[in-house]
Amino acid sequence: MPTAAPPATRPAPPPSRGRGATLTRRFGWTAAAVAALLVAVLLSLAVGARTVAPAAVLDALVHGGTGADAVVVRRMRVPRTVIGVMVGAALALAGTALQGITRNPIADPGILGISQGASVGVVLAIAFAGVHTLNGYVWFAFAGAALASVAVYAIASGGRGGATPVKLALAGAAINALLVSVTMAVLTTKAAALDEFRFWNVGALAGRDMGVVAQVWPFLLVGLVLLLSVARGLDALALGEDVARGLGQNVAVVRVMGDLGATVLTGVAVAAAGPIAFIGLAVPHLARAVVGSDHRWMLPMAALLGPVMLLVADVVGRVLFPPSEVPAGVMTALIGVPFLVALVRRKAVRA
Repeated sequence: MPTAAPPATRPAPPPSRGRGATLTRRFGWTAAAVAALLVAVLLSLAVGARTVAPAAVLDALVHGGTGADAVVVRRMRVPRTVIGVMVGAALALAGTALQGITRNPIADPGILGISQGASVGVVLAIAFAGVHTLNGYVWFAFAGAALASVAVYAIASGGRGGATPVKLALAGAAINALLVSVTMAVLTTKAAALDEFRFWNVGALAGRDMGVVAQVWPFLLVGLVLLLSVARGLDALALGEDVARGLGQNVAVVRVMGDLGATVLTGVAVAAAGPIAFIGLAVPHLARAVVGSDHRWMLPMAALLGPVMLLVADVVGRVLFPPSEVPAGVMTALIGVPFLVALVRRKAVRA
């Protein structure tokens, strides 16, 4: 009897080239961002009122140089640069998380009143607690930021539907307006606090020391861990709440953890350097453009690009009108305004 021919086996499908190309592109952009950060750090250490050669920077950091250049690098520019890296990363991470949570492309760390809460904390510290050092400001600013965020979330959580993106934005706007009024009321009745507060409120990296770094880094680590833990949840939330629930995500937990992480990062960044605008707004869009919308890639990319933007702005501010300096917060605003205009025009064309 003739035997039946065995069924033909289909050849295995070729490996997906699209996924491989995407990974290659993401790794390439990540390497470029690391290189850009290293260049920005070198510029921050070498450029200023006193220009220091790269060889002298290396001598000061590695070989323990004792000359005037080495003293400038170690005592003044190293703390300033480290604070810039930490603050830039914190604001960029917070902005990325908030844009994912609220599904709002123009959300930044100020949307929940966090920055203004920190300002109120500093004003109260200067006017009523007799605090006059940056190391002292950190704790008051962080406490004010945390209380503002809790108040916003408590207001938005009430009523039907819980803390939806629209309710969070409206509650943030209301709390922000209230806190601005409180700040102005204190400053107008305590004129002696005005001069001291305005130097902090402009946002700058100058004048910080390693004591501030020691106070900042634990909070930065906690905020980073919180955001990385909900990276998949933020991806699902971008598809809508119903889809996120269908994918097995607990939307409430994702929001709470994301908000908490963004609050910690924003609070400590504003406490350390004052309110610096547009880092949290612009960097998430840049990160999304180069590595896509996967938050497992967006968050690390934002943590690299945020310090680059802040350090470059700080360096430009040092050399723009020598021997005076333009604070980093002013420079980031000058850079960010054209970016925001371009973003609005782009969204308008797509609409």
